[in-house]
Amino acid sequence: MAAAVQKFGPGGPIQCHAWSADRQAIALSHNDKDVMVYQQTGQKGWKETSRLDQHDLRVTGIDWAPVSGRIVTCSQDRNAYVWVKEQNGTWRHTLVLLRINRAATCVKWSPEENKFAVGSGARIISICYFEEENDWWVAKHIKRPLRSTITTVDWHPNNVLLAAGSTDFKVRVFSAYIKDIEQKPAATEWGAKMPFANLMAEFSNSLTGGGWIHSVSFSADGRRIAWVGHDSSIVVADAGMAMMKLKTNFLPLLTVTWISPSSILAAGHDCVPIVFRVDPSGKISDGSKLEEDKKVETPITANAMRMFRNKDRVGQELLDSKLATTHQNQITEIRILRGSKSQAEAVSTTAGDGKLCIWHLRDLATTFEDLKL
Repeated sequence: MAAAVQKFGPGGPIQCHAWSADRQAIALSHNDKDVMVYQQTGQKGWKETSRLDQHDLRVTGIDWAPVSGRIVTCSQDRNAYVWVKEQNGTWRHTLVLLRINRAATCVKWSPEENKFAVGSGARIISICYFEEENDWWVAKHIKRPLRSTITTVDWHPNNVLLAAGSTDFKVRVFSAYIKDIEQKPAATEWGAKMPFANLMAEFSNSLTGGGWIHSVSFSADGRRIAWVGHDSSIVVADAGMAMMKLKTNFLPLLTVTWISPSSILAAGHDCVPIVFRVDPSGKISDGSKLEEDKKVETPITANAMRMFRNKDRVGQELLDSKLATTHQNQITEIRILRGSKSQAEAVSTTAGDGKLCIWHLRDLATTFEDLKL
C-alpha cells in the first residue's frame, strides 16, 4: 500500500504534476486550465501558495526544472509558458512561441535545462530554447516523418536525443541538437551524425499496429528505451534495433519510467503501479503490483428508494462500488520522488480520483517476496 495519500484543494482528477528540487513544493493541474502550486507546511500539511492561470484551456503537461527552478506548462490552447519565481514569491510568466495550430499535449525539460520539448496534435515537436538577443523563447520544429499526434516525449541523458511516441503506433528517436546554444555532441549508440531533426531510430509497436503510444522513457544510461501502448503492452528496445514486447494481462498502461537498470515501473487503468523486470537480453518478465488486492466488502442492504432510482437510471442496484486499490481511478502520471532512473527510492503517482500517492519502493520490496527491484 502507498506510504502516504494526499488530496489537494476541492479535489477532481489530477492530469499531471511535477516536484520542486527539494520536494517541498508541487505543481499540479486538476484537469482544468490552472496550475496550482502547493508548499509542504508540516509532516502532512500542504498549503496553496500560487495559481498559474494564464492558460485558456486544459493544461496537458507540467515540468519543473530542478536546477533553475523554472516551471514550463503547456495546454490545449496551443500555448506554453515558462514560469520564473520572483524574490517576492510570485511567478512571472513568459509566453513561448510554439507556432502550432493544434493542442500541445506534453512537455519536458532537457537534462541541462537549456531547452525543452513540446509535443502537439499538429504532428510537430517544438524544441524550445531561449534567445538572448530578443529575450524570448523560440521554437524549432521537428516535422518529418511525423504523421499523427505526439503523445509523449523523453530526453536522452546526453541532452541531444529525444524519444517521442505518437498515435500512429510508432516510437521515434530524433536529434534535437541546437547549434546556437550547445557544442557538437559526441557519438552515441544511436548514431554519430546528429543534425537537428535527424531521425536516429524508428520502432513500430506492432507489425499490425498494436495501439497508440501512451508513454516513453529512456533508461538512465540512454542505451535502452521503454514504452507502453494502448494494446496493454510494454516494450523495451535498444539502439541495435532489437525489440522485446510483452503483451500483459492488465488494462492499458498510461505512464512508464525506469527505476533501475533492470526494472521498469508502469501504471494505468488498473489503478496500481506495476514493476516489470528486464534481463540483460531485454526480455521482460510478468509484472508485479506494488500492493496486494484487498477484500472489499459490498453493502448488503441499500435504501429501497435509492435502489429503484439507480435501476431506473443506469440499470444497476448499487453504485457505491470501491476498488481494491489505493487509487480509485486510472493513474495518469508517475514521477520519481527520491533517487533517479538508475536507483529510484520513492515515486509519486497521480490519478483520476484526485489523489497523490507516495510509494517507498525499498520498503515494498521487502514486503512482497516476488517484487524485485
